[in-house]
Amino acid sequence: MKNTDKFLIGIVAGVVILVVVSLVIALRQPDQPAYGPDDTPEGVAHNYLLALQLKDFPRAYGYLSPVLAGYPADAEAFERSVLDNPYWFSINDDEVSLAIEAVNTTNDRAQVVVRRTVFYRGSLFDSGQYSDTFEMTLLSLDGQWKITDSDRYWDNCWNLFEGCS
Repeated sequence: MKNTDKFLIGIVAGVVILVVVSLVIALRQPDQPAYGPDDTPEGVAHNYLLALQLKDFPRAYGYLSPVLAGYPADAEAFERSVLDNPYWFSINDDEVSLAIEAVNTTNDRAQVVVRRTVFYRGSLFDSGQYSDTFEMTLLSLDGQWKITDSDRYWDNCWNLFEGCS
């Protein structure tokens, strides 16, 4: 066998190994993000945002604080509020990635900073993404963290005594 034949066989074998490794890695990836623990402020913030992304409105509603002045009457009222304001909730944006950046806890209050990265079709010299951060405020009620305010993914009428009409 010539040296070039051995070299060619080595290249083909290397490519086959790379393809197999790539397939194994791709198949081991989870289908969708998973919910985390509900006993930390960052876990509650993550789970609330994930529930909104998955359109699991009853679960997302469960993370709201019942002490809100305009607390939605039930999960259906919460869902209507979200669906009536898709821009505020980015409910139809599949190209959004959310990640918890920082948590600041003082006694029974917590501020969670979330990084939102939006991906879009950019031009040749454009990165095709932009990022910003927003804060979520949580309060510990009877040992459970509940969301009392947020700069995004929030309907401001939940903070008003008259609620959402």
